[in-house]
Amino acid sequence: MMTNPTGRLTQGQFSFLPDLSDAEITLQIEYGLGKGYAWSVEYTDDPHPRNTYWEMYGNPMFDLHDAAGVLMELNHCRKTFPNHYIRLMAFDSTRGIESIAMSFIVNRPSKEPGFMLDRQESNGRTMRYQVRGYAAEQPEGERYGER
Repeated sequence: MMTNPTGRLTQGQFSFLPDLSDAEITLQIEYGLGKGYAWSVEYTDDPHPRNTYWEMYGNPMFDLHDAAGVLMELNHCRKTFPNHYIRLMAFDSTRGIESIAMSFIVNRPSKEPGFMLDRQESNGRTMRYQVRGYAAEQPEGERYGER
């Protein structure tokens, strides 16, 4: 049974939906700003499910109250890293800590190579599984045909 018919990376909110337009992204940013969330832009070329620490583009936007500023930072990141995964993260500090309240992908490479599930038999009937990204077979900076 196939649970992800698109074959696309599914991390964060809206992963099974078609790509969000800038207008739809702006609506999500405005929603988060209305809740008092601080936004940040992150990117990676290794979107392994356990790779939760992506590179941060710029600084978190704690004092920003206009969605246009977040979108401007996002567009700078898209221009700098057009063939990377880019996501927006919203942080909620209402409990005295910065916890992630929203996270969604806003940019993808044109070709997503996907992941492979390696199975290894061990002692007895033990099976061990490992997820490996096809993109990680190439060195960093060469994974999606950039430069």
